[in-house]
Amino acid sequence: MMKPDRRGEILKAALDLFTEQGFHGAPMALIAMQAGVGAGTIYRYFESRDVLIRELYKDLEERIYPYILAGYAETAPFRSRFLHLGTKLLRYFIEYPLCFRYMEQFHNSPYGIAFRRDKMLGKEGHCDVFRELFEQGAAQQVLKDFPLVILFCLAFGPLLAVARDHVLGFVQLDDSMIDRTIEACWDAVKR
Repeated sequence: MMKPDRRGEILKAALDLFTEQGFHGAPMALIAMQAGVGAGTIYRYFESRDVLIRELYKDLEERIYPYILAGYAETAPFRSRFLHLGTKLLRYFIEYPLCFRYMEQFHNSPYGIAFRRDKMLGKEGHCDVFRELFEQGAAQQVLKDFPLVILFCLAFGPLLAVARDHVLGFVQLDDSMIDRTIEACWDAVKR
């Protein structure tokens, strides 16, 4: 008989509750109850709710990278790499809407501000193929002459808005619409 993955159960319960009720609406006791563990057990894995929130984000991010990097060729032309990463990211968010909703909430909360700043600056050993690609594009003058943060906003702001509207049921994205959306994001940043 396999021993249950309590940490995984806690992370899944936290994802469900944080996504539906927000960070403040999901106390540790409720997360423990949803995970089917005792209130004290949750603290064996996560010393506080703040730690749980950050660890859940890191766990979700670790799931995204293998997905978006599948088939990614670092030697491909810049535009092809941009389109690959943007398409895979949008498809991931469509396929895993809870992940998208959690990550969006995280980035728009005080938890995400320092994290995003460190990612933009390349700190803390973050694997960020997007930042690296954009730095290359800026150095090669393939991208418009804007600071990195503005290039990210121009490229990913529309992508995130479209993903949000798909998750909310306002628009249905098929393959053609996904391709057209990512092309429009490319048009926003290319020289």
